[in-house]
Amino acid sequence: MNNGQMGHCSPDKRLAAVCGLFCPACTLFIGTNEDPERLKMLAMRLQLPVEELKCYGCWSDKRSFYCREKCKMTKCAAEKGIRFCGQCTEYPCVELKAFQVQMPHRIELWKSQERIKEVGYEKWYAEMIELYSCTECHTINSAYDMACRKCGTTPSCNYVRLHKDDINQQSSKLMLQV
Repeated sequence: MNNGQMGHCSPDKRLAAVCGLFCPACTLFIGTNEDPERLKMLAMRLQLPVEELKCYGCWSDKRSFYCREKCKMTKCAAEKGIRFCGQCTEYPCVELKAFQVQMPHRIELWKSQERIKEVGYEKWYAEMIELYSCTECHTINSAYDMACRKCGTTPSCNYVRLHKDDINQQSSKLMLQV
């Protein structure tokens, strides 16, 4: 990675999650590849070893504990011989529906699956870079970065601009549960 700026990178299938998430905008991916302090903070909050949080993408050899142990979509897709959930005859299944409503960074899963079907993962990938990039410095941010993690621009990206209220509301609920 080059400081979170992926504007000139070609699409990497390992970073296009089966569920429709864009791995480079994942806080664990960012922590693993660019911001080890972020990963340490998350490890302390979750009371897990840093090594358990490291992730290089949905289809990589090194995935976080969540993607390895809790995610059922990757295994299901592999068993069915498909690349994305939207290619499944059971889409959207109960598992994917439950997954989608749990966290604010999953708000656009249905839209992502539709775009992948409509334009292919390569064009969708370019759209995701645009959606999660800071308009000023072009750094890819996560849905939880309200300000750009490099230059401080607010909002950090168009995803946050579009979903700020939902992110804040759901994040508040999650903080009450901790």
